[in-house]
Amino acid sequence: MAKVVVITGGGSGMGLEAAKLMPKDRIVVLSGRTEEKLIKAVAQLSALGFEAYPKACDTSDRESVKELVSYALALGEIRTVINSAGLSPAMADPETIVRVNALGTVYVNEEFSKVMKKGGVIVDVASNSAYILPKFLTSPKLYALAMQDERKFLAKMLKKSSLAKGDYQRAGFAYALSKNFVVWYAKQCAFAYGKSGIRVVSLSPGLIATDMGRLEAKEGGSLIGFSCEERMGKPEELGFALAMVADERNGYLAGVDVLCDGGSISGMQLKKKGQGASS
Repeated sequence: MAKVVVITGGGSGMGLEAAKLMPKDRIVVLSGRTEEKLIKAVAQLSALGFEAYPKACDTSDRESVKELVSYALALGEIRTVINSAGLSPAMADPETIVRVNALGTVYVNEEFSKVMKKGGVIVDVASNSAYILPKFLTSPKLYALAMQDERKFLAKMLKKSSLAKGDYQRAGFAYALSKNFVVWYAKQCAFAYGKSGIRVVSLSPGLIATDMGRLEAKEGGSLIGFSCEERMGKPEELGFALAMVADERNGYLAGVDVLCDGGSISGMQLKKKGQGASS
């Protein structure tokens, strides 16, 4: 049976770059909201010798995710899911950000895990923004509501993000909370699905030099200065990181978050302690 790789948010950026590094014997399904973008991305993969297909999907809609699962399953055994679909603070309001980044991750993981077999892997993309929140603002009890009571989860997440002043700041708060949730949730899934032989990992990029990243550079680029090289990440660098984390030979890498941000979070923490290289 053919083996299938599904990449949400695969129409551009690190998702598309990860697709280019998948084994050539895999069927690749790229999903995203914009079908035109997906068709162009599939054309790139086809030119590289891949068998690839576009499938529009809104990951914030569980029924849309179910349709994506059915489409991919009709092509073969789903072995790899890379969930890189997401929205940044400059792209949407707090509610939409939480629905796509947080609840979308729940829908993707739950629906795909139902059909995946032993040896499968799910990689959820978070962000280094997940690491900047004070611990008192993060709550496992709140996060658990995403699987128990979506309305209450959404309401409480939005209430927290409303503490910030200004539209961008509230969206940024919602983004950081949603990505902190992804890190937490991927770990829960790793232990829940591990019993069935499905591996789950999350990966947290820093700011990446994509259209999305450039939108955030002015307001949300404060962490760049703490990175080792004081630069944004390249899409191909993060694509490679995703591909390596998803690689089946990495079978013992599970239940953790891989922080791939050029050292930004480490640099920020060292600076706070007065231990930076320039201190």
